[in-house]
Formats: sequence, structure tokens, C-alpha cells
Amino acid sequence: MIETTNRVAETDIAVGVSSCLIGEKVRWNGGHQTNPFIKDVLGSFFRFVPVCPEFEIGLGVPREPLRLVGDPENPRLMTNRTRVDITEKMTEWANARVRELEKEGLCGFIFKGKSPSSGLFRVKVYNDKGYPANRGTGLFARIFVNTFPLIPVEEDGRLCDDAIRENFIERIFVFKRWRELLKNEPRVRHVMDFHTRHKYLIMSHSPKHYSLMGKFVASLKKETFPEDLKTYEGLLNEAMSLKATVAKHVNVLQHMAGYFKRDMSFDEKKELGELIGHYRAGSVPLIVPITLINHYVRKTGHPYLSSQVYLNPHPLELKLRNHV
Repeated sequence: MIETTNRVAETDIAVGVSSCLIGEKVRWNGGHQTNPFIKDVLGSFFRFVPVCPEFEIGLGVPREPLRLVGDPENPRLMTNRTRVDITEKMTEWANARVRELEKEGLCGFIFKGKSPSSGLFRVKVYNDKGYPANRGTGLFARIFVNTFPLIPVEEDGRLCDDAIRENFIERIFVFKRWRELLKNEPRVRHVMDFHTRHKYLIMSHSPKHYSLMGKFVASLKKETFPEDLKTYEGLLNEAMSLKATVAKHVNVLQHMAGYFKRDMSFDEKKELGELIGHYRAGSVPLIVPITLINHYVRKTGHPYLSSQVYLNPHPLELKLRNHV
């Protein structure tokens, strides 16, 4: 049976994480870099799969630090002082490790920033004169992303940004719902239902994809369905990778408000319009107009809006929309 509710079971969501971020003492100096939000808050909703490339290839704790050297597009991984090249060893291990991780059904991965093995962005790469440029990607992180281009990934430090944090976690839940749909041998009608429920969420990230995907779903055919599934998955990933903005959210909120024209009094319409305006001006967070719209959805029982994932894309307890 195909999942038709907006919520998914959080305990079923597997998310990879750099081991040191959840308290494991695997760093080069024998310590850890526990991130309380990741370990305690997200850990209450996700099943973490910890990975530490340097420890898992047998370098030990403590150990000599590593650095990336050479071409930022194809760097070597070397020990910092003794200059031992472990690129092949790390590459061989990483290729085997991603095959193991495929069995975990990961819906996301949180990497340790700046790490020569696990950093996603702006990792230091040293030239032959010993000068660094912040242009690299950790060897394991690169192999993971190339192997699983659709899985949402982020770094620990970037999760301090409220908008990036909300976007990343939102993507994890969307990816999980899509995975659940694929697991149940979907038909055309199931993809149509999935898309209908995610329409306003997609619009909040990309009005362009909202229009494009709507036309694509309307043209789905049984004969080309297997390939259409892959195309839709790619479009969904593209859309959700684009960051939602205040302007895009305002557009969605105003579209939703239009459904209540006949059900609201003049004062109620005015109040909702004012709250959307306050959100646009930055005076209140997104959760404020969303809460009022959810109130009117419950009050009117509007079937289309009540099915929209946009109104409840992730657990309220995470308080993600309290800060965007």
C-alpha cells in the first residue's frame, strides 16, 4: 500500500554522520567534536550511521593529521609531517564503504567540515610550495556524493545557518517519502498523488520547477513509466536543492490564502494578510502565518490544503520554521 500521509516514521530515517560529531573520540588528537544539535536534537528523529574514514582505514587514535595536496580537482591525501601518500588506500576503502552504506538506505549525510577526508566545501588543498587554497572536497565526501548524487548532504558548520538547516532537513523528509513510494511498486496514480501533496513545497523552492513538474506529471504514461520515475526524481532533487526564500514563501502563503475567500470574514482575511505582510517584512518567522493557515485548514476541512506537505514538512518539535 502506498503511503498517503504527510508524516513518515522518524525512527525509520537513516542518516549518515561523521562519527566525531556525535561524540565518538576518533579525531586525530584523540578527541571529538560533538555537535549538540546534531547529536541530541536530530538524534531524536533519525537513526545515525556513523562513519570516520581516517579511523576506519586503520590510522589509529591519536594519529598524524592529514592534508590534501596538489590539484584541487584531483588532490592527493597525505600525512601532514611525514608526507606519506594514502590516496589509494583511502580511495579503495571509500569505494567499498559506500557499497556498504547503500544497504543502509541513507536519506542524508552530515559531514565534518574542513576535513581532508570528509569536508564537502572549501577544504584546504596545499600546493607544492605549502600554500593552501580553500577549494577542495574531502576524498570520502567526494566519492560519496558521486555515488549518491540524489542523497541530501551537508556540513556541520553550515547547519548553524537557519535557512540551510531547514532546507537540508526538509529535503531528508522529502527523500524519505519518495523512497517509501518507490519501495511499494508505484503506479502513475501514486506519483500523481505524491506530486499533488508536495506541490506547494516544491513551489516554495522553485516556482519554475512547480510549473515544469506539473506538466510532466500530467503527461505520465504507463508505457514510459520506469524512465519517467527517474526523470521525476531528478526534477524533484533539482527543485528541493534550491533554497526557499521569503519571497517564494510569501507567494505560496498568498496562494493558500486564496482558498479561504468564501470561508473567512473580512477581519479574518485582513488578519491573515497582515501576518503574511509581517513575515515578508521580517517581523515574524514563517511559523506564524503557517500556524494561522493550519487553523483555517482545520476549521474548513479543505481537502486539498489539508493534504499539503508544505504545512507540516517535518516534525514541529524541531522548531525549524521558528527561525526562517
